[in-house]
Amino acid sequence: MVRNCLFVGNLPYSTTEGEIRALFEGGGGKVTSVRVVTDFDTGRSKGHAFVEMATDAEAEKAIKDLSDTMLNQRKIVVNEARTRSSAGPPPGRGRRG
Repeated sequence: MVRNCLFVGNLPYSTTEGEIRALFEGGGGKVTSVRVVTDFDTGRSKGHAFVEMATDAEAEKAIKDLSDTMLNQRKIVVNEARTRSSAGPPPGRGRRG
């Protein structure tokens, strides 16, 4: 069962939220949000994003239709987003004693 939140990987660092939205809506689906993940310190894209589709069916169709397609001369990866397995800061972001 696919949830409506998708992980989009292998993005060129210059890819904008608008370009991602246009790609995902081009197949007729409705995108409710796009979030390009950026580096905390530099603000530069990390090359992946999360896209939330309006329904699970639209998310499933997006995975099928868009995974391994080209965006800005890179083959992107689209799959169901997974939740974090641990609650705590990412490595390297913890408090220093």
